[in-house]
Amino acid sequence: MTAPGTPPASGASASAMFAGNLLLALGWVALSGHFDVVNLLVGFIFGYIVLFLLQRVIGRTRYFTRTTGLVRFIGFYALEVVRANVRVAYDVVTPTYHARPGIVAVPLDARTDTEITLLSNLITMTPGSLAVDVADDRSVVYVHVMYLEDPDELRHQIKHDLERRVLELLR
Repeated sequence: MTAPGTPPASGASASAMFAGNLLLALGWVALSGHFDVVNLLVGFIFGYIVLFLLQRVIGRTRYFTRTTGLVRFIGFYALEVVRANVRVAYDVVTPTYHARPGIVAVPLDARTDTEITLLSNLITMTPGSLAVDVADDRSVVYVHVMYLEDPDELRHQIKHDLERRVLELLR
């Protein structure tokens, strides 16, 4: 038994916190009377703030660090997609052909099917790149890119920018 006023040693699980946040968001939507996605998002943000402020009562949990990490990842990936779109669009509208296509083998630290699938899909959804195949032993992903200047730099970007962030989210 803990003394009054001290936070519990372990808080609720991240999934329970998410469910609570979602319930607070749905309550916000129900009380406001406006049933739309924007209002649900506003309710979710307010619910997140309320749960964050209640950490002393409900205990610390990984939910807040994971949510912050997810928001950072979404921002990072959105910026990467915009950069890739600009590069491909520039190549399409200019008369000279800048593409130098190639396939590069990128070693993987990702081990589970979920990690490899998410990484491969993110690579494929980035304009100008495509995850072509994964080795049978799941140690390498083969990536086709439109603009291959330096294979080592591409491997470094995928491993240390994208794969590292994906693994931080999932582990």
